[in-house]
Amino acid sequence: MTALTIRPLTPSLVEAMGAVLRGSWGASCWCMHPRLTDAQMRALPGDGAENQRRRAAMTALARRRRAPGLLAFEGDEPVGWIAVAPRSDFARVEASRATPRVDDTAVWVIPCVTVRKTTRGRGIALALIRAAVAYAAEHGAPAVEAYPRAGEGRTGDDNAYFGTEPLFRRAGFRVVREDLPNRPRNWTPRVTMRIKATV
Repeated sequence: MTALTIRPLTPSLVEAMGAVLRGSWGASCWCMHPRLTDAQMRALPGDGAENQRRRAAMTALARRRRAPGLLAFEGDEPVGWIAVAPRSDFARVEASRATPRVDDTAVWVIPCVTVRKTTRGRGIALALIRAAVAYAAEHGAPAVEAYPRAGEGRTGDDNAYFGTEPLFRRAGFRVVREDLPNRPRNWTPRVTMRIKATV
């Protein structure tokens, strides 16, 4: 296996991000879904299709000094993506009844992690999570949270982009809130997990 390198997203790497997302739920999302409410999504500027406007919005985020996420490469091939940023950057996460705040800690959040189907099972997701925690720590985050699918089993459903509880546990996260009581039956069971961010 070629050595893995992980790089912050820049505008020149947006095409590589698209290659990772292609064929997944994220192909039309461009990782804007957790960042914007439905109303904000509809209000994205531009005349193109919604997918194109989401890509443009992600490209704009990639121009900032703090990247909106990290890309994993095996050689020159992009193989994985992870979003990481302060929770306040994710309007949908903030508003969702599925992910209420645990306390007033200024956590950073990992809302999604995606690995290309052809390269799964190689530890890429775990490496991305660890790199995201380190990136958050370098930018002053006191802690990092995630809201993965609850339970021990593997999953192949569309909500796997949340990550799974065992995956985040292997990265050192611990559960700080169990699945919500009285969760609507059609909601994916999720736990809130957290790790202290240290450089």
